[in-house]
Amino acid sequence: MSAEMLTLFMFGGLLVGLFMGHPLAFVLGGVAVLGALFGPGIKMLGTLINNIYGNAMDNYVLVAIPLFVLMARFLNDSGVTERMFDAMRLLLANLRGGLALTVVIVSVLLAATTGIVGASIAVMGMIALVPMLKYNYNKELSTGVIMASGCLGILIPPSIMLILMASYSPVSVGALFAGALIPGLMLGVMYALYVLIICFLKPSYGPPVPAAERAETSTGELVVMLLKYVLPPMALILGVLGSLFTGIATATEASAIGVAIAFVLFLIFGDRKLSTCYRTLIDASKTTTMVMLVLVGATAFTGVFSRGGGMDVIHNVVTAMPGGTIGALVLMLFLVFILGMFLDWTGIVLLSFPIMLPIVESMGVDVLWFVVMVAVVLQTSFLTPPFGYALFYLKGVAPPGVEIIDLYKAVIPFCALIVLACLLMAFFPALVTGLPSMLLGY
Repeated sequence: MSAEMLTLFMFGGLLVGLFMGHPLAFVLGGVAVLGALFGPGIKMLGTLINNIYGNAMDNYVLVAIPLFVLMARFLNDSGVTERMFDAMRLLLANLRGGLALTVVIVSVLLAATTGIVGASIAVMGMIALVPMLKYNYNKELSTGVIMASGCLGILIPPSIMLILMASYSPVSVGALFAGALIPGLMLGVMYALYVLIICFLKPSYGPPVPAAERAETSTGELVVMLLKYVLPPMALILGVLGSLFTGIATATEASAIGVAIAFVLFLIFGDRKLSTCYRTLIDASKTTTMVMLVLVGATAFTGVFSRGGGMDVIHNVVTAMPGGTIGALVLMLFLVFILGMFLDWTGIVLLSFPIMLPIVESMGVDVLWFVVMVAVVLQTSFLTPPFGYALFYLKGVAPPGVEIIDLYKAVIPFCALIVLACLLMAFFPALVTGLPSMLLGY
């Protein structure tokens, strides 16, 4: 089979398998085996085993993934998130759109402590959506801000997506964490400004909390709540990122520090039951297993694709784009956006990086900048239909009356803000490269 035919066969088989409803990991692995038989030959299967062990199973950086997942689960099960939301809600009670702004702030904090999109959206959906609808917030604004802010968990470090990206690129985890921090916070600020502006222009979209309810909590009690429930997550953020950026610990060691701090928070704020700890460990194991299975399948897929000449086919198509380097970059980022409609971020990273990064390096483009651009574009992979995971995470916990079509309409302005953030990063690359240069001499 020629390289061109192999390319069509493998990507066609991938789409067919996904539309039939099979899990991504097994579709990738199955297409890889068929591609090896019809392309490079059966001897390729032995090479695949070596690639899987060398690139995936024997990668020390990837140890951080189960540790960060465990950290997130401990923090989620501690119950501090709900109390933090109540404190911030009361603090911003007199502000138009205060509840939606609270969702953004708490989601940013959750992104820097949990990094699991499903958990963040589910938690915020359960504790924030009902109060917002109760106070007559606009339905699209309420659901959109929960979904978009929850997706920041894969962008703001520490993030398991960034760790996986670093393991498949020449960029270190520390540089990638530093490079993604400003764009992630920038997106959070853009979401917050959107809430404030839309509620200023249309006050009915986000009325303030009734004064009587705010008066039930004194200023002193509110200060105690803020110190008690907001500072601990901040300590977790500083413990993980501080140890990493100051050079005290590697990403893997920083993840272990995060687990230790999160476990202490669980002991302080959680129920301290062995059954809860057991459930936390099981949930973390399930998430880690899912990521690693996709990693194995994608390693096999890209190995066969590369050996069969598919990389050269893609390289020729991309470099032939009109507009030179700019046209090639726009095409690659657009392909990531389109893939986000059908795949989750794990599959997109593992499929696209082995293909795109060599092209980016050959064009002389800063790899760190490109990787962070891809990370920002991948925010849309959770938001865009038909398979946007954030849509279904929130629909699963939403009260009656919130339909899937409402969620589709709700993500449109936030996807536009993500595109705007990408344009800002394109015109001002220092938004990505500035902090790594200052902290790490990148």
